[in-house]
Amino acid sequence: MLPSRFRPSLLALLLAAAFAAPAGAASVAQGAPANSATPATHAITHEDVWLMKRVGAPVPSPDGKWAVFSVTDPAYDSKEQWSDLWIKSLTDDTPARRLTFSKGGEGGVSWSPDSRQLVFTAKRDGDEASQLYRLDVAAGGEAQRLTTLTLGARLPKWSPDGKQLLFTSDIFPGNASEADVKQSAKERKERKTSARAYESFPPRYFDRWLDDKQVRLFVMDAQPGAVARDLLAGSKLAALPGFGGAQGDDGQSLDALWTPDGKAVVFAAATNRLDAASTPTITQLYAVALAGGEPQALTADTHSYHAMQFAPDGKTLFCLTEAETKGKVYDLTRLASLPWPVGQAQPAILTAGLDRSISRYALPEGARRVYFSYEHAGLEQLHSMAYDGGAVRDEPSAATGAISALRAGGKALVGVWESSVNPPEVVAFNGARSKRLTDFNTARAASIDWQPPEHFWFQAADGRQIHNMLIKPPGFDPHKKYPLFAVIHGGAANMWRDQFVLRWNYHLLAQPGYVVLLTDYKGSTGYGEEFARAIQFDPLKGPADELNQAVDVAIQKYAYIDGDKLAAGGASYGGHLANWLQATTTRYKAIVSHAGEMDLVMQWGTSDSIHNRETNSGGPVWSDLPVWREQSPVMQAGNHDKGTGFLTPILISVGELDYRVPANNALMNFATQQRLHVPSKLLVFPDENHWILKGENSRYFYNEVHGWLAKYLK
Repeated sequence: MLPSRFRPSLLALLLAAAFAAPAGAASVAQGAPANSATPATHAITHEDVWLMKRVGAPVPSPDGKWAVFSVTDPAYDSKEQWSDLWIKSLTDDTPARRLTFSKGGEGGVSWSPDSRQLVFTAKRDGDEASQLYRLDVAAGGEAQRLTTLTLGARLPKWSPDGKQLLFTSDIFPGNASEADVKQSAKERKERKTSARAYESFPPRYFDRWLDDKQVRLFVMDAQPGAVARDLLAGSKLAALPGFGGAQGDDGQSLDALWTPDGKAVVFAAATNRLDAASTPTITQLYAVALAGGEPQALTADTHSYHAMQFAPDGKTLFCLTEAETKGKVYDLTRLASLPWPVGQAQPAILTAGLDRSISRYALPEGARRVYFSYEHAGLEQLHSMAYDGGAVRDEPSAATGAISALRAGGKALVGVWESSVNPPEVVAFNGARSKRLTDFNTARAASIDWQPPEHFWFQAADGRQIHNMLIKPPGFDPHKKYPLFAVIHGGAANMWRDQFVLRWNYHLLAQPGYVVLLTDYKGSTGYGEEFARAIQFDPLKGPADELNQAVDVAIQKYAYIDGDKLAAGGASYGGHLANWLQATTTRYKAIVSHAGEMDLVMQWGTSDSIHNRETNSGGPVWSDLPVWREQSPVMQAGNHDKGTGFLTPILISVGELDYRVPANNALMNFATQQRLHVPSKLLVFPDENHWILKGENSRYFYNEVHGWLAKYLK
């Protein structure tokens, strides 16, 4: 392959290919490419799941003619895994083409206003932290490194005139320049002690201990070697002890965008991060002039705001918001708007009449409508409403599956669609029906013997309607009997989706010959605010009762389910519920618990998030509230002597780097089972966090789950 500096312009290649290549695109309703004969199928394997190409969110160009997205070519050995950017024409059926050829992968893609250049983040040529790179898509050639910052750069955005870049980076306390940052980093590297010190909560997040970096917004000319300037330098806002952004895997981020005239930047930030142990972290909207100075508050209430976008005409600022209702465990994410300039206006809540959380939204040019998706009964489909709110209109999208990304560029509207039997592909939503634009996984998916989920509902004891999906094994025969594996989702503010998943793939779990039951118990999202809040003060018992009832309904409804061969399992909050079922009933022959809570008090004190747990239980652990003891699985150990719990064989697994549900829960669980002489097995993954993310670890985990179920169900 020629080095990119010798390659012709990619746009020229795509135009040439348009006259030589077949279309290859299809409606997302189709499960296989057109004109293909029905192939012989096989039962799904771990290789099928792990080696499916992973298609990232498409970023359409401002002129609506192109979409760029990442594609990861996975491997069991992470050293052999590749991730690159691909580009797809949105105006014809030219197949997608690879845009970059680098093993490390790229992120934070942003188009220039003239739709000719990209800026992205990557680690290349010995970069210790991600830097900004600029690629001339129209002219071709190598990407140019724009930054060499000690702490790297992330989330770049072009200015409206295409001359400057806005991005997020970090400084250490007291730093005023890049030279200061470099010196501070050197001093930390040369320290002879490895001790960490903390004076605020939380000290750690998911799988890493936090440090003292402070997040900032920077602006620089879009040229190599240009000096980056801290927009918040010297401001009273950034100097507040509780100032910061949303915490993520790469550190804190400040959600930010340019104003339409390019003279200022709008961003979302919190000022109460030091109070995270006792109150929600509230993010408000601010604007700071391009010249710097003190940011102006655009909102001043108790809501949180994020995901801002300006309407194409620049007259309206849209965003997503949560009410952060005091004393409530969950709030819907709603769509809000502000006139621009804001002046004294208050945010208008556009979806106040919609009892669903908005997942994502987009603003195509000329439509004067906001397009969005939300969860409902296992699906995420496309909807819209006028800029000023009003009635919600259903838009053309697949009747099954879920939209997992959505972006607008010009008049184009693109995203990612997937289902449990259709791994992710890029789709276009313009026109009378959605159109699949890529075929990275369709051939492999067509070779697998799998069926879409079957949906059913039942009425719970408290009158709520409970939604379920049923997954059938390969070679399914309705005249046979199959064991049932009830798999429990995490969250609890989550929902089972008709979606291709990696960590608990429905069809791979069913592959040995099990029917898999997926139930959205109370506390789940996708059924309204009250349904999600119903878990409050009843964190485990109520949801578990509904899971047991779902099993009863499934056995009664489907004659092919063997009611004498039942198993249950889940991860995270699903692991909490798996532990509760093992502690309170003997109806299941086997239990699988990954990252499961064993004691509410211990989990409150050792996890990286405590306020929501306190809110859910009704008060602090030292209050005289029975829930802390009565709904802790370990405190039900007396059920063992009564013959009503702590008898079912249990497979327990945990990642040592899990700081969300720390490993002490799994250790307590295993100790309890061994003390009571219950058949039990503990799997510890030293290099994994809350999830099992490494290929061979994942394969081992699925093999252990299948082995455990086979031992007690077959």
